[in-house]
Amino acid sequence: MSEMNLFDFTIGPKLAILVVFGFGLLVQIGIYLFRFLPVALHKKKKFDASYPPISVVICARNEEERLQQFLPLILQQDYPVYEVVVVNDCSFDNSYDLLKEMATRFKNLKVADIKEVEGREHGKKFALTIGIKATSYDTLVLTDADCYPTGNQWLKSMAEGACGGETIVLGYGKYERRPGFLNNMIRFDAFTIACTYLGMSLRGNTYMGVGRNLSYKRDLFFSVKGFASHIHLASGDDDLFINEVATSNNVAIVTHPEAITISLPRESWKSWMSQKKRHLGTAMQYKSKHKNLLLLDPITWYLMIFAAIAGIIIQYNVLILISGLVIRAFIQIAILHTIGKKLDDRDLGWKAPFLELFHRFVLFPIFAFRTLFVRKSKWT
Repeated sequence: MSEMNLFDFTIGPKLAILVVFGFGLLVQIGIYLFRFLPVALHKKKKFDASYPPISVVICARNEEERLQQFLPLILQQDYPVYEVVVVNDCSFDNSYDLLKEMATRFKNLKVADIKEVEGREHGKKFALTIGIKATSYDTLVLTDADCYPTGNQWLKSMAEGACGGETIVLGYGKYERRPGFLNNMIRFDAFTIACTYLGMSLRGNTYMGVGRNLSYKRDLFFSVKGFASHIHLASGDDDLFINEVATSNNVAIVTHPEAITISLPRESWKSWMSQKKRHLGTAMQYKSKHKNLLLLDPITWYLMIFAAIAGIIIQYNVLILISGLVIRAFIQIAILHTIGKKLDDRDLGWKAPFLELFHRFVLFPIFAFRTLFVRKSKWT
């Protein structure tokens, strides 16, 4: 009689499916509990300090219509002392004339004009550097020309975020809600990215911020020579800069509704895909630990889903597999709905499982493929 092999841990194909599914499911639940739940539970800090003078910096290229529509909302904030520096970057519309006229009405508006020089091209990083050099105050708040704040307390909310002495404040830049599936996907994409960078920041792993709603110190910018380390890349003026300068204790986040900015969404799939291509191209430059943490989510999601599909096809522990997916969906909806209420995107919580399926199975592979062929491009 042959001896029993006490060290035979061979796992059959069916059991392997359950093991892979269980691993993916547990990591997915862990991501929601340890990465996203802190955002849902985040509360506004008590502010008992004085408001520092602020310089708002906006880069604009051919944004006459948006400047006329949104700039007054930024120039009329309820804030003690602040200026708004708008960089007119080689615009060939009437942006410069509009800005000069507005500067006569708003004394806190400062205009920096960049003239186009034949044979010399530059990206947004150059324009932003010009704008920062033109500022008068150490506390900077950045946004875009096609963005507008939810109200006149935006600057106060951003300033209050750094009440602990932090040098970086990460805000949420949402997209305007409009009818249509594309709008849902754009908003869901921005929302889940925000949940990720805000949540990781609360865990001491800040890896990015968005230029639509971001604050940092002027001295911090010049201490690393601005964008010198990634000046060769067209994008990254927000995420790569924050990835470089953030530490475990110099970043604060704001999730108060009054701290949100709203951007105009792209109106075609092609335009949004091009925008995403530029943004995703910079992700390859993140620190290794951040890239590994970010990859953990999609990898374990695909493991969980494909293992579940395989198990259902061969009719192996179908009840367990479906129950696991339902539990994960319930946790997902509950946490994202709570965050959505906080960030005024409350409809995205209950839509999350459905939008996620399309994002993972259709958009994510396209984005990943296109990212491999990213080329330098002008900023828009």
